[in-house]
Amino acid sequence: MTASEAHNAARPRVLVIDDSVDVHRLLRARLKHEDLDVVSAEGGAEGLEAADNEPPAIVLLDLSMPEVDGFEVLRRLKDNPKLADIPVIVLSGLSSSQDKVTAFDLGAVDYITKPFDLTELRVRVRSALRMSQLMLMLAQKAQIDGLTGLWNRAYLDSRWPQEVAACHRHERPLSLALLDADHFKSINDLYGHPAGDKVLEGIAQAIRSQIRESDVACRYGGEEFAILMPETTTPEAFVVCERIRQHIESITWARHPERTVTISIGLCGASKAPSEDAAAWLECADKLLYASKQNGRNRVTMEEIAVEQLRTAG
Repeated sequence: MTASEAHNAARPRVLVIDDSVDVHRLLRARLKHEDLDVVSAEGGAEGLEAADNEPPAIVLLDLSMPEVDGFEVLRRLKDNPKLADIPVIVLSGLSSSQDKVTAFDLGAVDYITKPFDLTELRVRVRSALRMSQLMLMLAQKAQIDGLTGLWNRAYLDSRWPQEVAACHRHERPLSLALLDADHFKSINDLYGHPAGDKVLEGIAQAIRSQIRESDVACRYGGEEFAILMPETTTPEAFVVCERIRQHIESITWARHPERTVTISIGLCGASKAPSEDAAAWLECADKLLYASKQNGRNRVTMEEIAVEQLRTAG
């Protein structure tokens, strides 16, 4: 799960990193009526692992812990791109100005000195969650294509390496499809750019209607789209791509009912992750898309990639 997905959960997760069992017990009791789930980690290393495995919506962090102290935890959280945007509220018995300055310099959003007022803590947690959700909304908006409503190229560039790394780590199948509208320039030339925009919107809708909730559809650029299909073998992904291709070919377009629109698709998948080289995998799908174009368009060209192919690609 990504940090964004954690924020999108129905009940935000609050990760408490503190070596005091009493603090965990107290926070669980006092926050139980809030609309959130409290997760406990009794040390810095345990907290970092918990955050990395399932990023929370917010972190409550003690500074004085053995082995890995709170300052180091905060530093590592902010150095991790996946976790850097998660708000961290420091709960500490350290009250010196220098400790507070250091915590804020490292990226903490708030600092509460122990013993703390529980009503004040609840208010500060709510405030941090609201700000975090607002920042998430702004970040997501910047990653959504304005015309089609799909994720954009920036999102693909950040998400795809994560999917390849997860595939490699868990040895699970993964497929990537690149789709391109055939002869799209002629649609703009003959019927105008508004007609071309309607085609792109229609293709996006067709893609959304055929993929699963766990799949990720993006507008890759221009008239080109990408679909990330986690835990999907190449034959399974081929079935999805064929459904999309046939669906788009069957559409009657209001602005040009006499003109059929088709797409070409390059599909590159693996039963197990051959490599963490996400760029080479993307290049493989792009070459297969080109092959579909060269061989007559309106078709899916697929390939089951092998370990040696990606490790020697490029």
